Amino acid sequence: MGISDWWRRRQADRLDIAESLWEQVESELHFLCHLLPDERAQLRLLARQFIAEKQWSGAQGLQLTPRIQLTIALQACLLVLHLGLDWYAGWVGIVVYPGDFLIPRRMIDEDGVVHVYDDEVMGEAWHGGPVLLSWFDDLADAHGINVVIHEFAHKLDMRSGDADGVPPLHEGMSRRHWIAVMREAFDDFQRRVDRSEETLLDPYGAEWPSEFFAVASEAFFENPAVLLDEYPHVHEQLRLFYRQNPVVQRAVPR
Repeated sequence: MGISDWWRRRQADRLDIAESLWEQVESELHFLCHLLPDERAQLRLLARQFIAEKQWSGAQGLQLTPRIQLTIALQACLLVLHLGLDWYAGWVGIVVYPGDFLIPRRMIDEDGVVHVYDDEVMGEAWHGGPVLLSWFDDLADAHGINVVIHEFAHKLDMRSGDADGVPPLHEGMSRRHWIAVMREAFDDFQRRVDRSEETLLDPYGAEWPSEFFAVASEAFFENPAVLLDEYPHVHEQLRLFYRQNPVVQRAVPR
């Protein structure tokens, strides 16, 4: 065990999380049901370490509770279940807002005119900085968007530099093949959204390749059969990257 792993375990051991809270939060996150018993135990360990090593802040008067932290941690750590917490190294801040929030923007258009406006968002990941998240007591208020998986997918993407939809790939994976698969799917999805077609994936994924990667990651964990049906090659690349296959594992009884 390395020093960083030892420190994480020591910090995590100080957290007192009741079994009843684990069970409550896990039951609310239905997409955890595919995990095998040893994976569920590993996810709990990672979540404890994640809560201990990150700096948490409630914004706009939101009082952070163990339930809020655990709900976020379990989802964030699901992405790195078979990758490790080092994929979230290099930053510490998590800021949680009570619902949607505004971020001031400043944009210069092609004519050199400066536009200043407030952008209403549900979350945002900053390169080398914190993750900003909205919290909804009723998950239905999130309109089918998993902001935690979305923003933490961006964080993984940023490990290779700016978010561009190409995270650092594992040995044996082809960057050229990844880009070709994602570009073909992104172009198709963008055409479908431009035609105002009803899509099962979040239309926001048509904005940029980085957003398509984040939206596809949401679907990979929450609705893997949908992603497999619509973009099987994307599903395959995410299976290799996340080293998980929720579609297959859902058929395995716990």
